Formats: sequence, structure tokens, C-alpha cells
Amino acid sequence: MADPIRALVVEDDPDVASYLGIMLGTRGGMTVEVAPTAHIALQFALRDPYDVVITDIELPGMTGLELVGKLRQDFPDLPIVVMTAHASVDYAVSALRSQVDEFLIKPVPGPELLAKVTALVEKARASKTPQLPVRTILAIGAHPDDVEIGVGGTLAAHRAAGDRVVILTLSRGARGGEVEHRQHESLSAAELIGARLFLEDLEDTRISPTDPTVGIIERVCAEVQPHIVYTHSKNDRHQDHRAVFEAASVATRRVPTFASFESPSVTVDFRPNRFVPIDDFTDTKLALLQCFQSQASIRDYLEPDFVLATARYWSRFGGGKACEPLEVVRDTTGLGAPAWATTDSVKAPHGAVSGEGTAQQ
Repeated sequence: MADPIRALVVEDDPDVASYLGIMLGTRGGMTVEVAPTAHIALQFALRDPYDVVITDIELPGMTGLELVGKLRQDFPDLPIVVMTAHASVDYAVSALRSQVDEFLIKPVPGPELLAKVTALVEKARASKTPQLPVRTILAIGAHPDDVEIGVGGTLAAHRAAGDRVVILTLSRGARGGEVEHRQHESLSAAELIGARLFLEDLEDTRISPTDPTVGIIERVCAEVQPHIVYTHSKNDRHQDHRAVFEAASVATRRVPTFASFESPSVTVDFRPNRFVPIDDFTDTKLALLQCFQSQASIRDYLEPDFVLATARYWSRFGGGKACEPLEVVRDTTGLGAPAWATTDSVKAPHGAVSGEGTAQQ
């Protein structure tokens, strides 16, 4: 959640100052301080940082436009709104020449005031935030729901960070239920997080570790150009999962980062060395799994309590209250903290990978 907006109101009329305080503070949720003169406003501004200043033009001792000039010397990027009761062109021109961000005519309607101030602050904050490059994330599963079980929270974190998410499901899971139902469920889950879905038709339980599996994965990689690939672990009892790992290892060899996720059939040899905090995305993960209703009555590992308990267990190694584990097989983004990692489980950009180490089972 973004920090509350800190607003400095410069207004010598007590009634107007009270109105602005109610609109910005009570209704807008901002932290508001009021200065009755420009001199006091300058003292406040030098004492505390503000996100925006709203000032009247006609003030005792020093005008609002003079105040703007002084504020600009110390705070060139501070959003400033000027108000006046005189709707004259001269005032507007003077305000613009003083590098004012917004010029409002009193009385200012409350909704307009809130909208203008909020937009200015959001724009200013966005300009200060480094823009990370958008990455393409490819999650490869043998069957419908494999990816969502293994990295559903991680994929939701990627989408929240603005990354593109692509899901490749290599079979339609005929051994696990009605193909038509499972196809619809896969589409619903992908739509829920805005992911692109490739749904192939390899034979369930007979997926090959060579072609055509390798060829399918290479084709998808050529089309979407992923930066990160998530897939099954080689340490898995299910033959399809092991086959997908082997095929993906070959087909994604030019992808910088390659990691394996946990499935319910992994063995004790599964050794995660990265742990993705998904505290803010557990609800999304549960919603993804709810899409697979055809499996809910026959797969106890899809039960919310089981999913949350598993994520809670892995948080021992990754921090927070819920984590998804990964075996990082390849990371060629450089030494130290990889480009796809962060220690911030809330923002979770580019992988949201936090804890590091090996869990002993």
C-alpha cells in the first residue's frame, strides 16, 4: 500500500483552511498541515517533507506566487497547486510562469480538488520510481493445475509487478478427468491472472523427455522469448514431471534463469534454494486452484488448508508467512543478487525471490 499523501495547505482564511483540511484529510485520507502565512509554510517545508503544497495567492506578508518561487529553489520537483478567488488571465499566466503545476479557481469543488491533488502526487511519485524492464515469465507444466499448484503465487506476484506471464501445459490431463472440463479450467485460471495459455495435447502419463516435447517447448520459447522459466523438478515420482524437466532443460538452454517448482509428487531429494514470499498473493493462488473444480474432490492437496500449510512451512526459510520453494538450476544474470530477485515480498518484482539456502527435509 502506498504511503499516505502529506499535504501542506497555505491559507489565511480559517474557514477555507478548515474546508480544505476536511476534503483532503477526512475524505481524501491525506495527512494535512495548515500554514496561515507563506513564511510559516517555508518553515514547515524545510522541517518536514511534503508530497504536495496547496497555496492561496493572496497571503499576508508574502504572496503565494512568491512562496512558489522560494519553494522551487529547494524543492524543484514538489507538486504545487495555486488557488485564487479571481479568475483572471493575468493570475493564470503568473502562476504558470512560476512553474505551478495546477491553477484552481475558488470555490474549488471537493471531488475536483481531490482528483487534481491525487493525480499530481501519483505522477510525481511515479517519476521517482525506477522503471524495471518488463520480463516474460514462462511456466511449464505437464498437466492442468501443475503450474498453479507449484508457482501460482509467484506468477501472481510477477503479474502484479507488470511482467508478462505465459503458461505452457503439455497435456490436457485425460487421466485426471474430462478433457473438456480441464481445458476450460485451465483457461479460467490463466484469465484470472492475465496469463497467456498454450495448451498442448501430448498423451497423459506418456510425455516424452525428447521430441515432440522438446520441439513444443522450443517453439513456445521462440515465440514468447522468456527471461525466466519455471517447471517441474527432476526429483519427482511422476514420470511426466521428470520428462518435462528433462525436455525443458534442453529446450530452454538459452533462457537466463531456469528454476524448478514443487509439486505434490516431489521426492525428499527436492532441494529448494530460493523461497518466494507470497504473503500478498495467497488469496490469488487459492482462487487459481478453485478454478480446477473437477480435481477438488479427488486431490486433497488442492484443499486450501493444505496449500496454506505448505506455504507456511516454507516460510521458515524465506521469511514472511507464506512462501513457494524453488530449485534454481540455472541463473546467468550475474553474481550476487540476481536481476529477478528482491527481498521485498510486497512489491515482488521480477520473481519475488527472497530467501536463499538449502532446506533440509
